[in-house]
Amino acid sequence: MEYIFEVGGFGLRWYSTLVALGLGLGAWLATTEAKRRNEDTNHVFNLLLIALPTSLIGARAYHVIDQWNEIYSRDVLRVIQINEGGIGIYGAVIGAIVGLGIYTRWKGLPVLRWLDIGAPAFILGQAVGRWGNFFNQELYGEPTSVPWAIEINPENRLAGFETISEFHPLFFYESMLNFLGCGVMLLVGRRLRTQLKDGDIFLFYLIWYGAVRLSLEPLRIDNWVVGGIPTATVVSIAAISAGASILLYRHWLRPRFKGNTKATTKA
Repeated sequence: MEYIFEVGGFGLRWYSTLVALGLGLGAWLATTEAKRRNEDTNHVFNLLLIALPTSLIGARAYHVIDQWNEIYSRDVLRVIQINEGGIGIYGAVIGAIVGLGIYTRWKGLPVLRWLDIGAPAFILGQAVGRWGNFFNQELYGEPTSVPWAIEINPENRLAGFETISEFHPLFFYESMLNFLGCGVMLLVGRRLRTQLKDGDIFLFYLIWYGAVRLSLEPLRIDNWVVGGIPTATVVSIAAISAGASILLYRHWLRPRFKGNTKATTKA
């Protein structure tokens, strides 16, 4: 891992710094959204105290399951050595949702409304945190000769690609698409605020990020594969399907069903 500086046995890593920056910006955005929705902004910090640990556990668990046979089955103690790196975004998302669910249920808050508050904040944090992969020289894709290709040092190249130096910067693609997704969520949340239901922005997040990962996964060369299919592809399709199906039901099928029921009753 690349250090910003290192003194003796202490060092500040770029990856940790960017993840922390993403967290801070996400917390700021969540506070802004909570205020706009007339919610108590104190809940943002209190919620983070629960959602952060559950998110970290989920992110680590996703990675450990992925790399169990290759790494952790041979040295179980490495599971808790998170300072060596190794987290999965989808695991972090699941963990964050669990943490938010625990907190909102405890405080009697509307969970769907708070998922909407958290969705833009989370994708903003992802967009910023992804730049940590740049400094670690990880999350790169297939070899390429495009002008914006990223050069990977020999020691960080995956097996089978030792003689190739330039690869697709997947971290950059995902970061930019996440920034765009955050902007779209904020715009939609304001322009269509009278038409949206609680939970719609979160459902849009599932669709957007699912589509981002689904489109980028074919470029990856270190996929977690189960049954010959990248796990992230399966999760992405499930996220897109769930988000789109629920939105379709809430805003089209359910209103039509209610309208038909009223017409039948009057007849």
